[in-house]
Amino acid sequence: MTPAARLRRRLSEGPILVAPGVPDALTARMAERVGFEALYFTGAGFSYTHLGAPDLGLVTLTETAWRVGSVVEATSLPVIVDADDGYGGPLNVIRAVRLLEAAGAAAIQIEDQVAPKRCGHLTGKQVVGVDVMTAKIRAATDARRDPALVVVARTDAGAMEGLDAALERAQRYREAGADVLFVEAVRTLDELARVARELPPPVMTNLVEGGLTPMVPARELERMGYRLVIFPGSAVRAAAAAVLHTLEVLRRDGTTEAVRHRMLSFRELNELLGLEDYRAREARYLGSDRGG
Repeated sequence: MTPAARLRRRLSEGPILVAPGVPDALTARMAERVGFEALYFTGAGFSYTHLGAPDLGLVTLTETAWRVGSVVEATSLPVIVDADDGYGGPLNVIRAVRLLEAAGAAAIQIEDQVAPKRCGHLTGKQVVGVDVMTAKIRAATDARRDPALVVVARTDAGAMEGLDAALERAQRYREAGADVLFVEAVRTLDELARVARELPPPVMTNLVEGGLTPMVPARELERMGYRLVIFPGSAVRAAAAAVLHTLEVLRRDGTTEAVRHRMLSFRELNELLGLEDYRAREARYLGSDRGG
């Protein structure tokens, strides 16, 4: 069974699927190690780590496909890929789906923002017309080679047009062929419950610490009717805080001794990276005498 088929089946069965945001292969390895069942490749996190830039639609399709490939290679888990606005019109969406599917994506998320897009929890967003977005969704579903590949349709219309309009858009996106619906930046618990109640499943949401949507435990979202929740920025923001603190200590003290207890040891890091497995595989080709 392909990763896409496994993800599709998992979304249909429950319980709610919690997917952490991963910007790179190392984070993907850690997420799998602690027991997550799926990963969310975060476009925002990728922009942070790859460009050192905010989430303003600056990363390209080819850069994204390259990084997604490395994430997929590092894990056995299905990877849900944030593909921003599909990188253009329907023809661009076709190319995006084919490149990202070839890289190993199990699901591809497309949003209805006007380019250049921006983080869903920032102000100043605009959305394209419904017909433009439905054309992109049809293009995405036609482009997939594996019929199990999951197409996620996200709408950012709530901030500009209100929740009623966002729900209407989401319904149109389902009619166009989207498999999962995602209303971004819902602002209250009542709105969260309404989205899950009024849209056909599977419905997802995302939780951004300090963002517009209330932070709700996954079990409560499950009771509302959600099948998938992503935490796109949690890991990369925690990592940024830890790295910044470590560098401040190093700059101040000229040594990392004060923060050594917060680091993985050299042995622990190599264990996480699977060093012994790499050595064993190398030894099969070079001979055991050269494997160590």
